[in-house]
Amino acid sequence: MASYLYRQTTVPTSEKKFTISTWMKISADTSVEKGIIEWYRSGNDRYQVLIDTTGKMRIHSEVAGSTGINIYTDMLFRDPSAWYHIVIHNDTAESSATDRFKLWVNGEAQTFSTYSYTYNGSNINCFDGTSGDAVNVGVRDETSSKFFDGSLADTYYVDGSLIAYTEFGETDSTSGIWKPKTEPTIASFGNAGFHLKYENSGNLGLDSSGNSLNMTVSGTLTQNVDTPSNNFATINPLYYSTSQSTLSNGNLTATSSGANWNNFHSTLAPSTGKYYWEVKVVNVGSNTHPIGIVGTEASDINSTSPGDSFDGDATGISYVQTGDKDVAGSRTSYGNSYTTGDIIGVAMDLDNLKLYFHKNGVYQNSGVPTSGATGTGAISIVSGHSYLASFAHYNTMVDSINFGQGYFGTTAVASAGTSPSGGGIFEYDCPSGYQALCTKGINSF
Repeated sequence: MASYLYRQTTVPTSEKKFTISTWMKISADTSVEKGIIEWYRSGNDRYQVLIDTTGKMRIHSEVAGSTGINIYTDMLFRDPSAWYHIVIHNDTAESSATDRFKLWVNGEAQTFSTYSYTYNGSNINCFDGTSGDAVNVGVRDETSSKFFDGSLADTYYVDGSLIAYTEFGETDSTSGIWKPKTEPTIASFGNAGFHLKYENSGNLGLDSSGNSLNMTVSGTLTQNVDTPSNNFATINPLYYSTSQSTLSNGNLTATSSGANWNNFHSTLAPSTGKYYWEVKVVNVGSNTHPIGIVGTEASDINSTSPGDSFDGDATGISYVQTGDKDVAGSRTSYGNSYTTGDIIGVAMDLDNLKLYFHKNGVYQNSGVPTSGATGTGAISIVSGHSYLASFAHYNTMVDSINFGQGYFGTTAVASAGTSPSGGGIFEYDCPSGYQALCTKGINSF
């Protein structure tokens, strides 16, 4: 996703001492670096925070071509289903090199032993803060191959001060999960500090620090309701997919080509409750195009030679572009055919073990998702399993899935229907009693 935020720098209070804090949800594409935040001047002046191609976080700086920092974390950032919180302290006035840079991830102090830890000299400038240079969020070097394909939330840069990591997050007393604190105590952001909440859909670069250092959008950024406080499902790239498929738009768009099966599955897999999501068929292709659900035990999910997951297991149920339903590999007549541009809605009732599909808001086979145990027009689900939202491709096909984020690709839903109580934005009405496939939705049951 070739998009990011930028503005020209303001001369900072300090080029040596500052705090960075942000939440991030990453894609699992390890072929390119993912730029998170940087101060950059064309040439050899930069301070960059990024995820490198090994999955490690790298912090790198140069001033006048001389390396100031070159640090790699021991920790790997490879979970595309989770939100990470990072807090960075830089203070080159510290006498000990190991005290000049500190990093916490989800409240845990990080180590840097596996790769090099370089912090040359004390009292060095970490970047060139000359007015007119660039501050970028979501890219490295402003190059199209190093954009952050994922989600960012609550990004802080505090110029001239070290703010305790516990001001930005805390451990939930019930779940033990690290969670955001929305009102950290920050006495001053300094001359160049900023705070991006990403709350204003018409101005995603709005600075809430009081410094009015707003940023400009380059490309097409999309705002969605997937946040550290309510984590939504995406397509899980850690499940097997061939080299002929790619994920984009924060792991919500799948593109395939070539004569191989490519199976796509959600990051969340509940075993109870009622859930709703939508799939927009961007390119239906010319072969079988199944959309549905499959149990987490399905043999083809992690196979090195996958076939159609829906045919490979008794738990597989799909609605095929011909209008048929496929239940555990048995194809029978079901509803209307669908094609490029159609939106397929899926209503999964795991409490009553019933599954419903709609095409552009019309439930097939006269299905009624709110009919409970009666299951009017429903397809029966096999009991005793956790289920993944799934679809499969063969040859050239493209799908964009909306788990409630409110977008198909980078395009917002045209006219939002009734939303579930746990959060989410859909093109069509979410059936009463159903939730989006997100943590608040799952916890509501």
